[in-house]
Amino acid sequence: MELAAILVFVLSIGSLIIYFINSTDPVGSCSSYEDVTIPVDLTFNAFFSFYFGLRFLAADDKIKFWMEMNSIVDIFTIPPTFISYYLKSNWLGLRFLRALRLLELPQILQSLQAIKTSSSVKFSKLLSIIFSTCFTAAGFIHLFSKYIPEMVELFANKRKYITSYEVVKGKKFIMVCGNITVDSVSAFLSNFLRFKSTHYSTEIVFMGENPPSLELETLLKSYMAYTTFISGSVLKWEDLKRVAVEYAEACLIIANPLCSDSHAEDISNIMRVLSIKNYCPNTRVIIQILQSHNKVYLPKIPSWNWKLDNIICFAELKLGFIAQGCQVPGLCTFLTSLFVELNKKVIPKHLWKKQFINGLKNKILTQRLSDDFEGMTFPEVSMICFTKLNLMLIAIEHKSAFTEGFIGLILNPSAQVRLHKNTIGFFIAESAKEVKRALFYCSTCHSDVNNPEIIAKCGCKTKGHRQNITEIPEIIRKRSPRDAHLGEVHDHIPLENSSFVTYTSFSARNIHNENDHHHWRFDTSGMFHWCKATPFDKVILKRSDKKTEFRNHVVACVFGDAHSTLMGLRNFVMPLRASNYTLNELKDIVFIGSLDYLQREWRFLRNFPQIYILPGSALYSGDLHAANVQECSMCAVLSPPYKHSLSQMPVDTETIMATLNIGALRISCSAPAPSMMPGLENNLTGDQKNLKERRIPILTELRNPSNIHLIEQLGGIQGSLRGTNLHLSTSFSTGAVFSGSFLDSLLATAFYNYRLLELLQMLVTGGISAQLEQHLDKERHCEISDSFTAAFSLRARCKLGLLSLKSTILSNIKPSDHFGQLFCGSLTHFGILCLGLYRKINGEDCSSSERRFVITRPSKDFKLLPSDLVFCAIPFNTSYDKKDASSPQLYEPVNLARMQKSLDLYHHSTTTFMNKDSESNYLSAHKQTMLSNKDKRSYSGENVRENPQKIM
Repeated sequence: MELAAILVFVLSIGSLIIYFINSTDPVGSCSSYEDVTIPVDLTFNAFFSFYFGLRFLAADDKIKFWMEMNSIVDIFTIPPTFISYYLKSNWLGLRFLRALRLLELPQILQSLQAIKTSSSVKFSKLLSIIFSTCFTAAGFIHLFSKYIPEMVELFANKRKYITSYEVVKGKKFIMVCGNITVDSVSAFLSNFLRFKSTHYSTEIVFMGENPPSLELETLLKSYMAYTTFISGSVLKWEDLKRVAVEYAEACLIIANPLCSDSHAEDISNIMRVLSIKNYCPNTRVIIQILQSHNKVYLPKIPSWNWKLDNIICFAELKLGFIAQGCQVPGLCTFLTSLFVELNKKVIPKHLWKKQFINGLKNKILTQRLSDDFEGMTFPEVSMICFTKLNLMLIAIEHKSAFTEGFIGLILNPSAQVRLHKNTIGFFIAESAKEVKRALFYCSTCHSDVNNPEIIAKCGCKTKGHRQNITEIPEIIRKRSPRDAHLGEVHDHIPLENSSFVTYTSFSARNIHNENDHHHWRFDTSGMFHWCKATPFDKVILKRSDKKTEFRNHVVACVFGDAHSTLMGLRNFVMPLRASNYTLNELKDIVFIGSLDYLQREWRFLRNFPQIYILPGSALYSGDLHAANVQECSMCAVLSPPYKHSLSQMPVDTETIMATLNIGALRISCSAPAPSMMPGLENNLTGDQKNLKERRIPILTELRNPSNIHLIEQLGGIQGSLRGTNLHLSTSFSTGAVFSGSFLDSLLATAFYNYRLLELLQMLVTGGISAQLEQHLDKERHCEISDSFTAAFSLRARCKLGLLSLKSTILSNIKPSDHFGQLFCGSLTHFGILCLGLYRKINGEDCSSSERRFVITRPSKDFKLLPSDLVFCAIPFNTSYDKKDASSPQLYEPVNLARMQKSLDLYHHSTTTFMNKDSESNYLSAHKQTMLSNKDKRSYSGENVRENPQKIM
């Protein structure tokens, strides 16, 4: 037994030495298999455990045994060693108590007969007490030197976060509240600070309802030069006072898109807005909203100001992007690329990859236009910007004559709209430095400048009037048919909209093949096609019923059940039912999904025409065939509503599986493919003659963008863009995938430039913008319009489309070898603004895949291919189908006979909202227009080809 006691003493000293070695590291640290001290100490403690058991069995008083000093040392040192080894974490803890074993040193020495005299025994006991006490005390001190600073910092930080923010005169700051987490704050900071890459002049004050976690605190420390965290709630006035909201530049409210209850999340954020506005009505608020139908509460706040405050609705924008991709293939990618930031440097190896990535560098930018453009038309200014300044002007902010005081955005305005001073222009360009040329441009000093890089601010004092009209290409000033029929307009048609011909369309088709006609109408805004509320059971497709075969329709795959949060399918339907689309351009929409879920969505969809529901799932091929998916123009796979689940199933599983299921279907190319837009049938059919089969066009929504590598495997394209970045993937470049993750960046975009948010909303929602919403009656938004003139005037707006160079009126532009020639010719003669290209990945190789990729804003010397499709902003009244070459008129704005018949039917069924005088005046105006066009049919393709060199 004495030998065991001596061995325990020696091993205890060895364990104490190992403690001294490990004490150079933090109190708690991750262990490494390369550290040999860990298994050695574990072996020592295994022997201590064995010896502890022997002592316990030999003890006469079991209770007293637990109170012995050696037992206490073993209890506090042995278990932590085993636990640390299991958790792979080396924790020092109370291992310094092994120093108390030094008290047994005199007894060990006596057993070994190393000391024999009483004085030596007393001296050894004194030394053992001194050393054991010093080592033990040092261990305690070491432990609290490590923990006390953290405890002090913890309590100090807690006090720091409840202090008031100190406002410094001349220093700007914003307040950010809502969903304050590590992920949301990290995303916000990366997006917000990129606008001020060189100088951060605006401080960010985060207000969280709880103190920050260690991870969030670490993140804030890395940005401590321009961030402050205040613990509090914006629902309490004392906390709003502490954060000095009344002095803030704006208050930004972040929503949690991954919440299980999106309605509750929206309501809580709306309450935050109400509290802020009650405390300080003049504070600017920018809020993120998840569901669009919750937006109606915000304008009802008495101090809400449409000119000051902004709403970013995730469902509205996300589903709007997808809808635009269903209406026009590739458009979803085209629009998204204008609002995403490409931070990763990529060196492509193939030409098509280089062309796509070069397009990603372009963004939507705004700039006040030079006063030298005052009085000029939009086509004239856009032509100068493109040919001389190397800029693409696509829209302007214009004061409307229709609604007093209303300043709205107009995409590709007609020649009847003339620019005023201080007009804001919207450009597609690579940098803010480039668009400065539009401000510095001087018709006197820069008329002979050929290099746009040298255009800078000049000292000319004669600005304020257009000095040199001769610099505009002569071809611009020739009156085209688009201007010809504008000579006589009726007084009740607004000036800026008078260039658009509007007409009523109707349809005789319905799901049950009934003989009665459904006459098309518009909602109160005039922005969307409208119909009487359709009962839910009338739109349900049954396989046993004889129904009209769908073709060129949109199939939307929806995942949800009776308990899922509504995703807001109304936002998907509205862009597809925009009133600037004619009857022939309206596509049937077939939703495939759970009947219980779609019935809950139906009350928001029942006033839109041509919508059908097929009970089933996109995971089953039989349901897809029942929807005639092989004849659809696009199949959209929508991400299911987010819900917390204990299941280990990853996000996007259902959408990826559905995409796999749809992608596995192959359709024989013996039959012509569904057309994407009228006028493209011949072009697409010719491309696919050498293909044995074609793929169903799919647009998949991913909630997690990193899952793009799973979609890429389904593409079937060799040499695709590699990597997990969604916006650099081949699927994204071809318009086959979408993720709304980039919408988080719009919070910073709205703060720095709210006009960009307005333009984005107008482009993806079908025309509705925040500036227009304030003039609409929200309670009657889903009712029929009671103003014939207002409805048709608002309908007359440009639409985004995809035109072929071979089978549309663009083929009449000669020469059109380069994009610059096409841009100038289409804008001059047809008022069509060309924005980008949709090009085959393998060029003119017809034997390869028909996949196309997006090219945003090509340069003016970019060489065109005959198979290219062109993204365009098309005026409402323009018919873009190619006419017979022998016809003296290349296109006709409207068919008068059809318009007369449509108006008669329309008037007969809607006498409650349109008076007879309005109808007669409207028809009279267009009769005069058509009669005046008879004298102006001398226009032909020869006019287009006149002086082609002057275009460039």
